Amino acid sequence: MGRAFEKRKHKMFARYDKMAKAFTKIGKEIAIAVKTSGPDPDNNSRLRTAVLNAKGLNMPKDRIDNAIKKASSKEEGNFEEAIYEGYGPHGVAIVVETATDNPTRTVANIRMYFNRGNGTLGKTGSLDFLFQRKGVFRIKNDGKVNTDDLELELIDFGLDSLEIDAEEIIVYTAFEDFGKMSKALDEKGIAVTKSALERLPVTTVELNEEQQDEILQLIDKFEEDDDVQAVYHNLQ
Repeated sequence: MGRAFEKRKHKMFARYDKMAKAFTKIGKEIAIAVKTSGPDPDNNSRLRTAVLNAKGLNMPKDRIDNAIKKASSKEEGNFEEAIYEGYGPHGVAIVVETATDNPTRTVANIRMYFNRGNGTLGKTGSLDFLFQRKGVFRIKNDGKVNTDDLELELIDFGLDSLEIDAEEIIVYTAFEDFGKMSKALDEKGIAVTKSALERLPVTTVELNEEQQDEILQLIDKFEEDDDVQAVYHNLQ
């Protein structure tokens, strides 16, 4: 019984830790959006997206409001966005998006993760040819959405493709259609659990299980860093 309790406790703490990290990331996104274009979500599409994503994570409303208020004051420092690109072992391309108040610390940590993971930090923009930036909108598949009708309705708003599985419906758009699609889904009352401009690989690298574990361990290191907002790779 004691062992079972410890196992449940470990899972609970792991879940809370994951939630805390997610709240920290979305808090930074809210801060950057407010600093860039103001505290009104109606006039700030990036902030509107961040708030919707926060709600999708079940972030309490008072915490969202406090994040906006704090970012509007001089209390919140400025976060600098930076992108780092490189190769992990076995030729897997990795792009790391960060938001930091200490760029010197961040680049040192990113370089260290690459080096310790048998990878190499490269120049910004060197991997652009391996990834496409797409608008990605995730909708809970609760069986209430007619996907055929949805596909027809969204074509005029930049729909590239639609993916459907048992848990969610994923809407893809071109980079330049992200705002238009976000507004369309909002006006149609379609609840989006998460939306973002993601980097999707043009080609992928196929590895054996042991090699995959190497890459996944390196990606975990990046994702555990508080300065890292998102990690993309072309591992199949």
